Parts: sequence; C-alpha cells; structure tokens
Amino acid sequence: MDTSTHNLKTLFEQLGLPAEDGQIDQFIKTHKLFSSEVRLESATFWTSSQADFLRDAISNDSDWAEIVDELNARLRD
Repeated sequence: MDTSTHNLKTLFEQLGLPAEDGQIDQFIKTHKLFSSEVRLESATFWTSSQADFLRDAISNDSDWAEIVDELNARLRD
C-alpha cells in the first residue's frame, strides 16, 4: 500500500517533469490555461501518458486527485 504524501513535487516527479520549486512555478507560468472549457487532462502540453494519468486520477478519485485539483487551480489562476 502506498502511504506516501502527495504534493506538487511528487506529482511533477510522477509526471516525469522537473520538480524543484522554481521549475514547478515556471511550468505553471508557462502553461496557463486561459479557457475554462479546456479540461486539465486535455491541454496540449501533456504527453498522452501524462494526460492518461491525470484523467485516471480525477475520474477514479485516486489518492492523487486532490493534488491534481490543486495543479488545475494553479494553472487557471
């Protein structure tokens, strides 16, 4: 059983993205979602495996869902 704490750093690591604080902030600045019609997992900057992971996390209400929601909110601020 996975009992690790999920946060933005571990989410970015899971997605295979640079995961230092500054790198996460830069990713969020660079990839803002300006349309509420674009679903997080449908954004064009994800690879297919990243999009699948995000979609599964949300639709299955996995233990990643809360931090994926946080990423979604930060990309829309």
